[in-house]
Amino acid sequence: MQTGNKQPQTRISGQTIIDELIRNMEFGRLEMGYGILLPCIFSVYLHPDDYARLAGVQEIIQEDARRALSARMAEWNAKPRFRRGGPQKQYRIARNDWSIEFFADTEGAVPPGDVEIHSELNDVPQPGYRGVKTTLIDREPSVTAARGVRTAPMGGRGETQHRGSTPHRAPTPVRIFGEIRYQDDSGPQTFFITQNEVSIGRGGDQMSVDLPLYTTEEVSREHLRVRRDPASGAFAIVDKSRNGTWVNRKRLPRDVEQPLPDRAEIGVAEVLNLVFEARR
Repeated sequence: MQTGNKQPQTRISGQTIIDELIRNMEFGRLEMGYGILLPCIFSVYLHPDDYARLAGVQEIIQEDARRALSARMAEWNAKPRFRRGGPQKQYRIARNDWSIEFFADTEGAVPPGDVEIHSELNDVPQPGYRGVKTTLIDREPSVTAARGVRTAPMGGRGETQHRGSTPHRAPTPVRIFGEIRYQDDSGPQTFFITQNEVSIGRGGDQMSVDLPLYTTEEVSREHLRVRRDPASGAFAIVDKSRNGTWVNRKRLPRDVEQPLPDRAEIGVAEVLNLVFEARR
């Protein structure tokens, strides 16, 4: 998951690593019927120079990061949230504590001053859930395809981690057909469209979406779809929701595919606005 176009800083800091761990935890949430499971196993990849520089303080960073992750989870659980038809869902993790391990990147994928984080919900990945991979928010992304239940929203494919070993990581660059910029409960985001059909909504159990939105239940689990015609490159949109979808302030008829302009504002249930832009 990545947003922004700034160049990464040249020296990584402990605070930056902790901030990115929290961001990864936010993106990796798995919503269930009565609770929300958070990733608790993190593998942190640093440029070899940064890894060597921080080698003597890794335990201190780990301790501080565990406190920060616990505090953020407690903050979410203390915040009142609207939930129709039942009590507020509680955030939790599948283990007694957070596991955070540092690795020196040996594949040349992480620039100096950058960080790449892989996470899992538990030691044994859940069926249908392949974890989350995030990079420093300022890095220009190399995009891979993404599918799964409440997986990474930015088109970055999560990878299964084996603790104590360095996983094989070889993302294949693909063409970006367009992008969607928005802000939901997890903050400002950018989603890169790398496939010809994208489903958008809250997602959840038994519902896989390509772009999961972290927001209220006014947004349907699958709210809308954006489709690209491979022959012409033109985009279309179809509303699949109960509370409506708007394009440039005009409400769409339900289940009727409509042309999508190369630049458009998409209203989602009068809750969120998505800014769509095609790339030609």
